[in-house]
Amino acid sequence: MIRNKFFKNACFSIALTLGAATLTQSMAAEFSASFKGTDINEFISTVGKNLNKNFIVDPAVKGKVNVRSYDLLNEDQYYQFFLSVLEVYGYAVVPLENNTYKVVRSAIAKTSGVRVTDGDDAIGDEMITRVIPVKNVSVRELSPLLRGLIDNQGSGNVVHYEPSNVILITGRAHVVNRLVEIISRVDKAGNQEVEIVRLEHASSTEVVRVVMSLIKDDKAGGSTSALLTPKVVADERTNSVIVSGEPRARERVIKIIQKLDMEQASTGNTKVFYLHYAKAANVLETLTGVSKSLTGQEGQASNGANQSKINIYANEDTNSIIINADPGYIKEIEAIIRKLDIRRAQVLVEALIVEISDESSAKLGVQWGAVSDDGQVGGLITSTTAGPSIANIWNADDSNIDLMGAAGQVSGAAVGFYKGNWFGLLNMVRADSRNDVLSTPSIITLDNEEAEFNVGQEVPVKTGSQQSTSSDYVYSTIERKTVGTKLKFVPQINEGDSVLLTIEQEVSSVAAGSESNENGETFDMRTIKNSVLVKSGETVVLGGLMDEQTSEIVSKVPILGDIPLIGELFKQTSSQRTKRNLMVFIKPIILRDDESLATISSSKYTMFRNEQLERNKRGIRLLPMTLSTPVLPSLDASIVVAPGVVQIVNGNDVQDNLEQAESYSNNI
Repeated sequence: MIRNKFFKNACFSIALTLGAATLTQSMAAEFSASFKGTDINEFISTVGKNLNKNFIVDPAVKGKVNVRSYDLLNEDQYYQFFLSVLEVYGYAVVPLENNTYKVVRSAIAKTSGVRVTDGDDAIGDEMITRVIPVKNVSVRELSPLLRGLIDNQGSGNVVHYEPSNVILITGRAHVVNRLVEIISRVDKAGNQEVEIVRLEHASSTEVVRVVMSLIKDDKAGGSTSALLTPKVVADERTNSVIVSGEPRARERVIKIIQKLDMEQASTGNTKVFYLHYAKAANVLETLTGVSKSLTGQEGQASNGANQSKINIYANEDTNSIIINADPGYIKEIEAIIRKLDIRRAQVLVEALIVEISDESSAKLGVQWGAVSDDGQVGGLITSTTAGPSIANIWNADDSNIDLMGAAGQVSGAAVGFYKGNWFGLLNMVRADSRNDVLSTPSIITLDNEEAEFNVGQEVPVKTGSQQSTSSDYVYSTIERKTVGTKLKFVPQINEGDSVLLTIEQEVSSVAAGSESNENGETFDMRTIKNSVLVKSGETVVLGGLMDEQTSEIVSKVPILGDIPLIGELFKQTSSQRTKRNLMVFIKPIILRDDESLATISSSKYTMFRNEQLERNKRGIRLLPMTLSTPVLPSLDASIVVAPGVVQIVNGNDVQDNLEQAESYSNNI
């Protein structure tokens, strides 16, 4: 012991003389250190050599160290002494892999990957991070209190994650452990007992609706913690209200319930109920049947004691129900009205009708003809469908064959010759057509209410004819048929956000070329009528059609058209291939509140307005002076009346108003 003290005093004397650091390790791995005016990098290097640790020092780490150890320290104590010295000078150590450590400024240590620990194994000034789950207190309200107890400007940091109700703390181990102890003392489970309040006069459902509105306002204003908010549930079977939560919160809610459960002062036995959602006429029909079951068909009470009647009336102007009956009956009917007068969910149904059709056709043929001296056309003619009519080839003005004029009427290529009274015409036609149709009708309706959507036009259809008895004039009878896109459905919302849809879907159009048919138009019809169960927000296919047709028609001159090779000059071939794909999809969306309806309406409105704005940017090419095209106002904008119009409307003299209006219009 004397030898160790002598050696320690000698080292201390040398350190004072040279102004440098000296360090002595005893036989039991104990350390005694004294540093006076030592560069901090030299200090870190000396500790690293003695503890066999590799330190990476940030270039920003600078300064002189003046510390002294009077006692011998073991390795753990010596390392904590080292960390405390760095903490005093504003630096921290961040451990890495392979026995390597970084020495950085304390302000950036919390973002440099410090160790995450779940226990109390870290002590002293070591930088750590702990994740603390909180069970009974809101972390959103607790974290600001903890930030006041930690050095947020330096190495400390406190953040919270509200979905999991946990707090993340980074800092010196002794500070973090102290905050964890504070959290454990604050996070105490409160008294969450349940109380049942039986009502004598009021409806439990109505009382809960009022109380929940008050609680919702308190939460929105931030005056009540989410975990400390009382819970209120209505038991309609016993007409009771179940309240749970903290004692003071329960007491406050129970007082409100007791004040609401007061007998209403009434004059006579008549009461008026104003409905919020249901129609008075519809409720009246239900209540009339219920009243008969309460009093009997002859108006006698159900217990057979007293003669009593229930008179129920509906006032559609105020959407109210008036009841005249004994107080006992009024209370029973009131409970029924509250259950009937509820907000009904709505359903948005979007139908997607997709039709893709491809058609390819080709025609190749030769036409022969002759013109007699009297101008009649005849001879060998294979067909007149591929090219112009032979009668149109004859030019009556100069009694010549106008082959060039005929070729101008041919879609494709036509080559002809004329010699004497004979002519020939080679016709080649190739046609390709594609048609893509996408219709997305959509409509909103209430649950169990039929809705119908119809977009199209009325087409006149000839249904018959009758000749006049006094002349040769023929009268035709016409009726109009609606063609276009029709959507009719009845939604029924089931449990689990699924919708049962009874659907009638029709897509119709006038067939191309049928207008000239003497028997009337031909209509293309696609109809689906079925019932389907769909989950809200999902898209399902209702049905579809995939149709592919191929046809080939050969027209030829008998005998001549059958001759090999030469016969090709006396025939015409027409080939056609048609492919059509038609699919119908449906997508229902349940709208249970005003927010959902407003979101859907806003998105549709914004979509149309953006289309108009984009078109407005392109402008009108042939009307460059037109500065803008009509555009919907923004959804939250109000209609603004021009000041000139307001001045005209507010004027007194009618003639002056008319003159001002005309002048204002001319200026515009």
